[in-house]
Amino acid sequence: MRTLLLFLSLCLGGFCTAQELRLTNGEWAPYLGEKLPYQGVASRIVAEAFALEGIDVRWEFYPWARALRLAERGERDGSAVWLRNPERDQHFFVSEPVIESGYYLFHRNDLALDWQQIDDLAQLRFGATLGYDYGEAFQRAEREGRLKVQRLPSEEQGLRMLLAGRIDVFPVDKIVAIAMLQDNFTSAERARVSFHARPLRSDSLHLLLSRTDPANAERITRFNRGLARLRESGKVARYLLEAQQPLSMLP
Repeated sequence: MRTLLLFLSLCLGGFCTAQELRLTNGEWAPYLGEKLPYQGVASRIVAEAFALEGIDVRWEFYPWARALRLAERGERDGSAVWLRNPERDQHFFVSEPVIESGYYLFHRNDLALDWQQIDDLAQLRFGATLGYDYGEAFQRAEREGRLKVQRLPSEEQGLRMLLAGRIDVFPVDKIVAIAMLQDNFTSAERARVSFHARPLRSDSLHLLLSRTDPANAERITRFNRGLARLRESGKVARYLLEAQQPLSMLP
């Protein structure tokens, strides 16, 4: 009888058959990627946090703008992982932080880079990725013409232009940059690149669930609960540490 009561209580709580959410995603190794193990470390954290709450995740990969648009319209349940801002708060239920992202200024070793504020960088030629927000100070200096910025289609192109001497500095998430250098560049090329220890910006990245489905309010609560349990188990820290192993290749 006790077993039957437990079974019924689980069913009433929605755990007899797992729900499935369709979430959009994009390419941003090692955090996210269709062909990466577990679809990337951030995807793994999201999926395992939901699994602890009896919810399955089906990932669908798109260009980033489309990934966000599909989720915003409610054509998919949500998307991962994104910066939080007031506009997204209007369209999405936003989770607790999934990962932390730090953007650093990558440069060639022959450049003696030192800076305290954005205006210290005014004489440098910047590359930056199309559509990326590098923080209010950078964005304002770019708009006002105080920084010379060339927007580029991809982070890999930015790193290649940096090595070619066509730009002086390229801001990119440190873990993403080092994974990209490890996978797509030679050891001789990697040896020519470094980054400044001061982050240009540091932010938390979040799961977004569309407000078009009111049930997502309860799902984001369950996700946050599962994420807390996953952190307490030590798995989140371990997964992130594994993703950062290539960091030893740069000072």
